[in-house]
Amino acid sequence: MATLNFSTKGVSENPTKFNAQSRTFNIVVDEPEQLGGTNHGANPVEYILAGYAGCLNVVGHLVAKEQHLKLNKLSIEIDGDLNPDRFLGVSDNDRAGFKIIRVKITPDTNASKEQLEKWINEVEKRCPVNDNLQNPTPIQVKLIT
Repeated sequence: MATLNFSTKGVSENPTKFNAQSRTFNIVVDEPEQLGGTNHGANPVEYILAGYAGCLNVVGHLVAKEQHLKLNKLSIEIDGDLNPDRFLGVSDNDRAGFKIIRVKITPDTNASKEQLEKWINEVEKRCPVNDNLQNPTPIQVKLIT
């Protein structure tokens, strides 16, 4: 299959609120009030976690079908810890991003533990968002003036 390109674009509504368009979908990105936002949407790091969960869901079901496992339901919980000091310009002592991301995946299935281990290993290997979070990805930033 040829390389696929995904994109988003948008405009700032105020210092914390960004309205993005991806395909035909409007995505509102905002900060919670305690971080100076208007709380009109999830913040950027929450979207990373939701995107990760969504990707694990898609790949989890895809791999289950390939491995002939019946998933009755798939529950995914993800949380992560970050220190906002760098983001807020208070300190450079810690990284700006997540220090750790914890994932809990609970499949409702009659598959054996051995089958589930094989399944989750394949899901982790094939999930594009997992790959992006685990490995450096080249980023090109271009300032348009």
